[in-house]
Amino acid sequence: MSSVSAAMSSTNRAEYCMSKAGLSMASSIFADRLSEDGIMVYEVRPGIIQTDMTARVKDKYDKLIAEGFIPQKRWGMPDDIAKAVASLARGDWDFSTGSVFEISGGLNIRSL
Repeated sequence: MSSVSAAMSSTNRAEYCMSKAGLSMASSIFADRLSEDGIMVYEVRPGIIQTDMTARVKDKYDKLIAEGFIPQKRWGMPDDIAKAVASLARGDWDFSTGSVFEISGGLNIRSL
């Protein structure tokens, strides 16, 4: 479990971003090393998810979401992440080791 912060800079949370970027590389290395043994490794990157962790910045993100910061224009919910993880756990992606599954409402879309 990583975060969009693995690839998005947030200067006020530099340590968090760096730790998530490191985790992202670890996922790639483990996927590479373990694939020959049939062990699948995936990285799940949640976006802005409504949890206790984000409660203190709710107003900030409510405003950003309303302004279109997230293409799907809503908070992510824990159930959004749970559905993705359940799909991976079922083995639905058995030819996708090393893949990054970003569950972020479209934060990964680069657009002008």
